[in-house]
Amino acid sequence: MTALIEVILPVFLLIGFGYAAARAKLFDEGSVDGVMRFAQNFALPCMLFRAIAQLDLSAAYDIGLLLTFYLSAFAAFGAGFFGARLVFKRPLPDAIAIGFASFFSNTLLLGLPITERAYGAEALAGNLAIISIHATLLYTFGIALMEWARGRGQGQSVLRMGRQIGGGILTQPLVIGVLAGFAVNLTALPLPQPFWDAVEMMVRASIPAALFGLGGVLFRYRPEGDRATIAMICAISLILQPALTYLLGRFVFGLDTAGLRSAVLTAAMAPGVNAYLFAHMYGVAMRVNASSVLFATVASIGTTWVWLNLLP
Repeated sequence: MTALIEVILPVFLLIGFGYAAARAKLFDEGSVDGVMRFAQNFALPCMLFRAIAQLDLSAAYDIGLLLTFYLSAFAAFGAGFFGARLVFKRPLPDAIAIGFASFFSNTLLLGLPITERAYGAEALAGNLAIISIHATLLYTFGIALMEWARGRGQGQSVLRMGRQIGGGILTQPLVIGVLAGFAVNLTALPLPQPFWDAVEMMVRASIPAALFGLGGVLFRYRPEGDRATIAMICAISLILQPALTYLLGRFVFGLDTAGLRSAVLTAAMAPGVNAYLFAHMYGVAMRVNASSVLFATVASIGTTWVWLNLLP
C-alpha cells in the first residue's frame, strides 16, 4: 500500500488534475495541444538529450536487458496483431494498428517517473537505454508494416518506402534529442555551463507538463464500443508483456535487480498516446486505440502496484 500511495498516486493525481481541468473546460483543446507540443517537441527531447549525453553507455547498454524488453514487446505485438486478425476479424491495417497499441508502452511519461519515485534517479540507466531506441525501433517496425500493407499490389518501390520510413522517424523531436545526446556523449564535446543550466530548466518542466497535458489528452478520447478488442489490448500491455519480460529477465538473461526493475516496469506501462497517433496517421482503428490508451492508463494504477510488489 505504501508503494501505491508514495510512488504511483502522485503521478496519476497529476494526470487526473489535467483530466479534471479539461473536463471543467478550464483547459481547452488548444491549450492541451500547446502543452503537449511543448512537452513532446521541446522539454522531453531536452531531457533525453541530457540523459543520453551524460549516460555511461558501456554500463547502460546491456544486451540482455534490451533483448529481455524487446523480445517481450514484439511478442506483445504478435499477440495483438493475431488476436485482432484471427479473433476479431479486423482488416490488415487495423490489426497492425492494434498490434502497435499492444506493444508501445508509455515508457517516457509513466515509466520514467514511476521508476524514479520507486527506486531513485540512479535506477534510471536501464530505462534510458530502452527509451533511447524505443520510438525509433517500434515506429520503424510499425510504419514499415503499414506501408507494406497499404502498398501491396501497387508496385511501390523499396527505395520509396525506405524514404517514407526514414523521413517519418528522423524528423521526430524525441529521436533528434536522443541522436544529439549520443553525438555529445561519443565525441565528448565540451559545452558551456550556461547551456547545461538552460537544458536543466527545460528538463524540470518536462515530466509535470507532460503528465498534466496527458490528462487533458485522455479526456478527449471518450471510450466507445469495441470493448472486447480494448480489453485484449489492456491485457496484453498490462499483464502479458511485463510477465514475459519478468520471465525472460529473471530466468533466461539473468538480469541484475536494477535491470529487472527497469525492464519490467517499463514493459508494464499502459500504451502511450503514440498508439493513438500512429492509428490517426493512417486513419485506422482510431477509436479502439484511443479508448485503449484511456482504459489501460486507469487500469495501470492497480497493475503497476502489483508489479512493484512482485519485483525484488
